[in-house]
Amino acid sequence: MAGSDPLVDIRGLNKHFGSNHVLRDIDFSVSAGEVVCVIGPSGSGKSTLLRCINLLEEPQGGTVVVNGEDLTDPDCDIDAARRHIGMVFQQFNLFPHHSALDNCVLALMTVLKKKRPEAERIAKANLERVGLAEKMDAYPGRLSGGQQQRVAIARALSMGPDLMLFDEPTSALDPELVGEVLAVMRRLADEGMTMIVVTHEIAFAREVADRVVFMDGGGIVEQGKPAQLLSDPREPRTRDFLKRVLKPAETDD
Repeated sequence: MAGSDPLVDIRGLNKHFGSNHVLRDIDFSVSAGEVVCVIGPSGSGKSTLLRCINLLEEPQGGTVVVNGEDLTDPDCDIDAARRHIGMVFQQFNLFPHHSALDNCVLALMTVLKKKRPEAERIAKANLERVGLAEKMDAYPGRLSGGQQQRVAIARALSMGPDLMLFDEPTSALDPELVGEVLAVMRRLADEGMTMIVVTHEIAFAREVADRVVFMDGGGIVEQGKPAQLLSDPREPRTRDFLKRVLKPAETDD
């Protein structure tokens, strides 16, 4: 169940790419233990919002506070702050010349300065956590897309994050591989991990999210409980979007 303390608190967030105003005065908070799914059309600012949360994109206005620390403060040690934020991208970004185990071990040793035995213990536990105990020695080229994405999740989990960000983690996968990645994310939600998920998987959002946020035109149009927003949205833009992406059966309660 979601806690009451805000783990993420964003106020007045603005982001421009040249003349393109990508994020417009975003106010957004996430409680500890909450799972928030962000949906919306392509180009609505979803992924940019996610990347601003760990300052992979630097906003031109507003504040991003994670775990009580203002990441937009010029004096913030952003590298230290990012250690508490795991991120999983559309592409897997694995090192092809390293095994699944070594892909998880490297950051533990180089960033957290863990000794190899401890780093391996942590990495093995997280590979087991995502169902890849038997694939620890396999190289990415020998793994399916779903398995590679699960390695990427295990790598992020190995850093011990307080917050996990998922940027359309299944969009690069063949349809038959999507389920295995979503199953891992469901388990993380059940374990109480705070998660912000940009996704087109509406059924996943309905089942797992504590809250669904609909974005369009660089702003948050509406947000609410999945049962309310996905079945009976208040805003015309939300209704139009859901009519385009939902199958007829998915619009029923």
